[in-house]
This record gives sequence, structure tokens and C-alpha cells, in this order.
Amino acid sequence: MYLLVSVGLLLSFKCLALAACPDYSDYSQQYHAPFSSGAYNLSYQRPAPACRTFNSSSINDVVDRMQSVISDPDLYRLFQNSYPNTVDTAVKYKGVSNTTGEELTFLITGDINAMWLRDSANQMQSYLPLLNASSSPDSIASLYRGVINLQARYVLTDPYCNSFQPPVESGLAPADNGAASDDTVVPSYNRNSVFECKYELDSLAAFLEVSSNYYNATQDIAFFRKYNWVSAVQAVMGVAEAMMTPTYAANGSVNDSPYTFTRETTRASETLENDGLGNPVQGGTGLIRSAFRPSDDATIYQFLIPSNMMFSRYLDSAAIIMGQIGNQTELATNMTNLAASLRSAISTYGIVNSTKYGSIYAYEVDGYESQNLMDDANIPSLLAAPFFGYLAQDDAVYQNTRKKLLSADNPYFMRGPAFTAIGGAHDGPGYGWPMASIVRILTSSDEAEITGTLKEIVSSTDGLGLIHESINTFNDSDWTRQWFSWANGLFGQMILDLQDRMPQVLMQSYQPNSTIS
Repeated sequence: MYLLVSVGLLLSFKCLALAACPDYSDYSQQYHAPFSSGAYNLSYQRPAPACRTFNSSSINDVVDRMQSVISDPDLYRLFQNSYPNTVDTAVKYKGVSNTTGEELTFLITGDINAMWLRDSANQMQSYLPLLNASSSPDSIASLYRGVINLQARYVLTDPYCNSFQPPVESGLAPADNGAASDDTVVPSYNRNSVFECKYELDSLAAFLEVSSNYYNATQDIAFFRKYNWVSAVQAVMGVAEAMMTPTYAANGSVNDSPYTFTRETTRASETLENDGLGNPVQGGTGLIRSAFRPSDDATIYQFLIPSNMMFSRYLDSAAIIMGQIGNQTELATNMTNLAASLRSAISTYGIVNSTKYGSIYAYEVDGYESQNLMDDANIPSLLAAPFFGYLAQDDAVYQNTRKKLLSADNPYFMRGPAFTAIGGAHDGPGYGWPMASIVRILTSSDEAEITGTLKEIVSSTDGLGLIHESINTFNDSDWTRQWFSWANGLFGQMILDLQDRMPQVLMQSYQPNSTIS
């Protein structure tokens, strides 16, 4: 009795404390002392401990430890602000379902009050080096389990949708998405549980990714035998198989599509051609259609190669989990077989010949020999293929592709005196994405390339000390999204990766007049 009263009082005090905290959407646009001692005087952006949405001693220990590892004060400040950003600001709800006993973690993207399957999986991946088996509700493992459980629920609720509303257990009201209010989507979806319903193959891959990451770090097979994980994977497989349906049947008639989407909009990337069908795709390729890219922009050709890569890679690893569960041998075999057949299809249809670069990966194809030769900043991208484990960094076709992507021959490679990086249609020409610069570092072994890219990132936060979504390549004071939790976590993840494989770059100066050796 006394324990219940004490817990209730603690929760009440915490709610009162959080209610008095500033809205991070506003807070993150302001400058806060103490400023870094470097030339860029970067703002301190961590909320006060009482205002953080999840306090993790292990993450705080990493932040403190890295101060002696990172020599440059501005680079350290950027790490200090960005690495803990998800736990500091984006854990909108963490609790346990009274009806099922499931741990649930509702992670918002940052300045958008909804949970994307892709973003939340990647937000958790930032803390993968700290993940170990633990039953504590204050552990990184508990955060992971909560994300996996909630993602499984979302997949079972609306498997074609990409972003979702808070769980009913949270007591949080659904967020308004005015842009989606007049969307016409087949299959229809529940707007009380779904924030937006753009079908993106990488969203399903993200569910498999966060599941695989948790299992590989903890070997906690008992967790996957509980609740809805197996059913959610079955739903993922159902969508994948359905989205192999070609536009035309053998007799030339138009097949009924499992998914269509139209939106009233002035942006071509926000809706699909042909009354929601998208552009036609050929049958027999073995590739899976994706109506939208990981940027949430519509695909031009629906066989999106990076998403097929990521789906194949994590379907294969999730099959290992399924094979350990018991009575799921057939499903595990089907998963392994589909992962292998996708690899074969990617090699057959996704590798094309460039007169300048030789054999390269296309970004999108349609099976009719149409090719979209570009890359987008969002992960999965072609540039990120080694990062998410689809292929080795020294793969010859990847290296050819990389040379094209990081050149003016990529229509979305943005160049300017303030910033240079791959961008995309989401923010349009002239805006490079720091996320793509981070991926460039994560997929490089060239010290000069890494240090040059790091110096550019450090110099382009407009003094705020956070990783923006995109930056005007000619004016680093013109940027989008000051609170983009995934990109911030990815930056911290990259710094920890460099500590392991190239620690000397963290001991250099990244000041404006410094010479990177």
C-alpha cells in the first residue's frame, strides 16, 4: 500500500516537473549557455535533468567519457548535444500495458509528434553499443523492447502505413496531420492510430532491423515468443508478397493493386501517378514495390533498390530469430528464401551500366529498363548500403556507385561554399542533408575525406549545436528542422564508430583556420 502511494506520488511529481519544462521545439531554436569554447561558440542544448524524457546513466557516462576523447571543443559540444537527444527529448511515453503486460515505448521524431517505424528503429540503433540483456525498466533494453512491441502493434494495425499515433495506454491525444486529412488510401486505415499512411518498404525493414539488433545484442529469444512479434512478421511477409504484384496481368488487364494513395497537393512527390497506382512495374522481377521513399517522397519507379537491399538484409537476420522460436520453421525458411531471391533480383535488375562509372546500382527501376540514377539523403540510401550491412564497403559495384553519388553526376548532390552533401526532393535543390554527410563518414576509410566532412558539419549548425535536417549550401543560416532526433543520434553513433576505427580524427582541431592533417 505504502509502495503504491509512493510510486503514485513520484509519478505525480514527475508529471508536474515535466509540465513546467520548456517545449523543446522552442528551446532548441534558442541559444543557451554555457557556450563551447571553440570559434563557433556552440549552444548547450540538453534539457535540465528533470526535463529529460528518459534518464540513462549509461548514455550520460558515454557523454562524459568522450570529453577526454574529443579534443575540439565544438566537435565535443555537438556530440554532447546530439548523442543523447532521443532519450533527452523524444521518449514521449514509456510504460506497461495493463491488459497485456507489454513494455511500450512511444518515440516521436522530434518536432513532429508521431512515431515513424523507420525513425524510431534508427533512433534506437544509436544506442546499440550500450545494449545488453536487462530486465530493468530503466535500461536501454527496456526502451528497445517497448519500441519493438509498439512497432509490432502498429504493423498489425495498418501494415501499409509509415507513422503512427500514441498508444491508448499513454493517455496522449492523437496528433493532427492536416496534410493527410483528405488522403484517399486503399486499404483504408484508422486515423486514431495512424498519423500518415504512406507505404514504404523500408518501414517494414526497420521493424526487422530493430528486432534483429535487439536479439543480436541480448540473445533474448524468450522476448520474441511473447506478444505479437511472430504475427507482425507474418503481416510483413504478406505485404512483401502482395507488393510484388505487377501492374498488368498476363492478358494485359490491369491488376488490382494491394495499395493505392492519392493526396490533394501542389507537390508531385506527395501523391502517386495513375490515380494512386504509381507508375507501372513489370512482372517477374522478384523485386518488391515501394510507393514512397524513406524521405516520404513518392517513388518515380517503384522498385526502390536501397529499400529492397535493406529489406533483404534484415529479413535474413530476422529469419534467424524466427528459426529459434519453435514451430515456425516454415516461416523462417520462407523468410530466408525471400531474402536470397531479393539479392538475386537486385543483382539482375538493380545493377546497370554507366558509360562513365561502369557497373553501378540504380536508385529506382521498373522492370521495363527505366532507371533513375541518383541517391537520396535518407537511409536506406545507396550510399548507406555498407552501413546497414547489405554489402562490403570495398564492393566494386558499390565503389563505382559511390563515385557517381558524390559528384555532380548525381542530380541531388548539393554543392556550395557553406555545405556540400547529398540532398533530395523532400527539401529540393540547393539543400544538402547532414545525415548524408554522416553516412559518407560511416562508409569511408579515407581520413582526409572523413576529417574534411566532419569540419563542414561542425561549421554549419548556425551556432545551435544540433544536426539539422537540411542546410542551404550557400547559406548555413538557412536550414530546416532544428529538432530531428534521428539525425542527431546518428551523428553520435558515427563519433563512437570513429573512436573504434579511427580515433586519431577525434584528436584533431576542427576550427575554421585549422589545417586538417
